[in-house]
Amino acid sequence: MSSVNEALIRDIVSEVLGRLGGASVPKTPAAAPAPAPPAGGCHGQGRSSANPALRGKYGVFQDANEACAAAQEAFLLLQQKGVAARRKVEEIVKTLCDKNAEAWGRIELDETKIGRLDHKIEKLKIIKLVPGVDWLHPDGHSGDHGITLEEYTPFGVVAAVTPSTHSIPTLSGNIVNIVAAGNAVVFNAHPAASRCAALAVRAFNDAVYRETGIENIACIVEKPTLDSFHAICKHEAVRLLCVTGGPGVVAAAMKTGKRAICAGPGNPPVLVDDTACMKRAARAIIQGAAYDNNLLCIGEKEVFALENIADKLMVEMEGNGAVRLNSAQLGALTKAGFTFNEGQGGGCAHASVNKDFIGKDPSVLARAAGVNVPAGTQLLFAETDANHPFVVEEQMMPFLPIVRVKSVEEGIARSLEAEHGYKHTSIIHSHDVENMTAMARALDTTLFIKNGPCMAGLGLGGEGYLSYSVATPTGEGVTNPKTFCRVRRCVMVDNLRIY
Repeated sequence: MSSVNEALIRDIVSEVLGRLGGASVPKTPAAAPAPAPPAGGCHGQGRSSANPALRGKYGVFQDANEACAAAQEAFLLLQQKGVAARRKVEEIVKTLCDKNAEAWGRIELDETKIGRLDHKIEKLKIIKLVPGVDWLHPDGHSGDHGITLEEYTPFGVVAAVTPSTHSIPTLSGNIVNIVAAGNAVVFNAHPAASRCAALAVRAFNDAVYRETGIENIACIVEKPTLDSFHAICKHEAVRLLCVTGGPGVVAAAMKTGKRAICAGPGNPPVLVDDTACMKRAARAIIQGAAYDNNLLCIGEKEVFALENIADKLMVEMEGNGAVRLNSAQLGALTKAGFTFNEGQGGGCAHASVNKDFIGKDPSVLARAAGVNVPAGTQLLFAETDANHPFVVEEQMMPFLPIVRVKSVEEGIARSLEAEHGYKHTSIIHSHDVENMTAMARALDTTLFIKNGPCMAGLGLGGEGYLSYSVATPTGEGVTNPKTFCRVRRCVMVDNLRIY
């Protein structure tokens, strides 16, 4: 084993142990630091020592401009090595995510303090479902006047922003999509989840270099800031932005002047009518809303139920791992879970989510509500009105407000209002096709799920494919390798056909 690889393993193990509260790995003589690499990056490829890419370590950089320069070099080398190298990167990322799912899931949860370990692990294991190189197929046209070939070609360097809610999964899925399309990528991770993201980037780059000879195929700024985000966006090598996050970073990306693929916020409503199977609806709603403590942007955030079946639905929810709060308990949780502007009382228009409760376990919310819940409780819920803060805000907690409506028409109108025009995700439980169609047309969301949990919209329990970046404000939808491609046409004119 080379001294460079030994040093990498020691660094990764030390970081893992550090994140879990253990001691660092001692530097024995056999694992002494490797000598400074020759010109050509951390592995050495004979380039000039003045090259900015030399100052990175397995894709992790202190300076945003250096990260972009290194990614540009990686892109040029990837071009030379062709589709086979893209396939190898895809294979490496998917294999490492599966192999390290438990360790990386623990590290991410330890850093962010949000979500559930079992779901953190699962989100890494299913990276294998993200589409890669095989998604790209050229289109050919032939006729009396010749042959035309349209192919999907790379942009170059893609800049990506990842959220704290799914840091390593989003980063990994983005690498699969972006590199499958022939690009290199530079990440500016959410500061609250930057260490786990950098850990994964180191592992990916080491494996990619050993297998392909390409270094820095995925670069990351170790200590991301707003300044590093702006520097990446302005760099001349960066041709395309992929932003997964809240409204602030999406707005900033769309003002850069460069093409931006933006996965923005959502507040997905659920409508349950009186033709639905209440047992199935209850199970699906709990499954989606409880997943990773409701951190999913596609997750069920509020339910509108016809008044003649609302009680039955809530009974079924209680029978499937959810706990109902009474009005006093709801009041206590609302007071703890939201901050209200001074002098505004409890008006929901002036409420903001208390970040201390985002992604926390149901037991944490229950304590704030003044109630003890059984072990294994998946979700809390309570009946509210349509203007309650839990309905209006994208709260990302394992709590679900249930609102009674008198008709399907009212339910659709309330859903439209609660969704805020994000056009992200909406869900219906119904056996009436006309009701499904009416809601689909009214909300016009990127994902529309019928009679299933939210994750069915990403190929998990439903047909389709997986991606952790769902581009709603900019319209690309569930991202895939084609999302990160240019379409180029090559035309040969003449009588070339033999029949």
